[in-house]
Amino acid sequence: MLEIFKSEKFRKNVVLISRILLGCVFIFSGFAKAVDPLGGTYKIEDYLTSFGLDFFVPIAFIGSIALSTLEFLLGICLIVGANIKSTSILTLLFMAVMTPLTLYIAIFNPVSDCGCFGDALKISNWATFWKNIIFSTLAIIVFLWRRYSSSLFSQRTDWLIAIYSGLFAIAVSLYCYVHLPILDFRPYKNSTNIIQSMEVPEDAPRDVYETKLIYEKDGVQKEFTLENYPKDDSTWTHVETISEIVEKGYEPPIHDLTMDHPDDGDIIEDVLNDPSYTFWLVSPRVEKAYTYNRKVINDVYEYAKENGYGFYGMTATGLESQEMKEYIREASAEYPFVNTDEITLKTIVRSNPGLVLIKGGVIVNKWSVKDIPTFDKPLEESELGVIQSPDKQKAILLSIIAFIVPLALLFLLDKLLIKFFKKEENA
Repeated sequence: MLEIFKSEKFRKNVVLISRILLGCVFIFSGFAKAVDPLGGTYKIEDYLTSFGLDFFVPIAFIGSIALSTLEFLLGICLIVGANIKSTSILTLLFMAVMTPLTLYIAIFNPVSDCGCFGDALKISNWATFWKNIIFSTLAIIVFLWRRYSSSLFSQRTDWLIAIYSGLFAIAVSLYCYVHLPILDFRPYKNSTNIIQSMEVPEDAPRDVYETKLIYEKDGVQKEFTLENYPKDDSTWTHVETISEIVEKGYEPPIHDLTMDHPDDGDIIEDVLNDPSYTFWLVSPRVEKAYTYNRKVINDVYEYAKENGYGFYGMTATGLESQEMKEYIREASAEYPFVNTDEITLKTIVRSNPGLVLIKGGVIVNKWSVKDIPTFDKPLEESELGVIQSPDKQKAILLSIIAFIVPLALLFLLDKLLIKFFKKEENA
């Protein structure tokens, strides 16, 4: 049995399997982050805030793109065996940083979701840590047995593969930043029925709480439960009641959406039940909103008024704040504003501001501030008023083609160069 472990064939197979497993996970993780660079930015900001490193928040966006690029680049290099020495070292260092970090997160829970796979896949903090233990083991194998790896490309082309992979990931991130994510894994994707997504089934499990009752007698406090507290003993004085959740129940995909109007209170039900179209101009913080396309936004508001459609500005900025007043003045904004939770607004659309069109509680379409179209006829007669259903399969296929075709051409070029140099040597 020991001879099998020492055999070159066995080690080559183990390294190959380890590389493929690690590579697939890194590619998936990197690409899931690359298509949603703002989502990665928000997650990094959460980490920095929880660790008291707020002064790094301004570079969170750069960190988001750098992280997704590094993961995607390492994943590709692991799969094809490119620059295996540098790749194995970087992979091992990456896991050496991430594994202790995820252990800390699992123990102290500073953030509820690690964001390892963006919004594409969410797992618990402890599951993330144990995942990293397994992948760290694979990274160690690849590092220790790296000499048993082989590359699909020649050594002269290996660095081109790394550079190309990194540039591709950066290009995807920038495209999705300027426009919107080409893959939307959030609960507010196009065609989503918001009303249905907010409903809780009757048979759904509910939150289970444990209630502790603190009573005091003769200067000594004691903890009781609802079953044994001294309700008939007047010698005990109630101090406080503590309720802690011990089992999380069902939580609908959308559970925190409100529209707090300064005069009418929460108008979300009225807006969602409106059978006609409604525009939402989503700006988590108006003081951080892009000034680009403000005239176009005002044109959309005028268009909505002329056609009898609703239009609301949604923001977490205080409606009576100085920042709000400055925005209204500078943007010449005449449309009404409502308050909504900042995290919710960031989840609805990855643009500040972003435009969302709904009808009867269903999301019809979303646009980044740079892609707001010109509305020239009633939505009932326009393609813009038709639900734009997301096509994940198409987006993934096009992304794969966009990456694989140049890579295949590079592979063919590499083989031609090898033949060319062999001929030169023989000559």
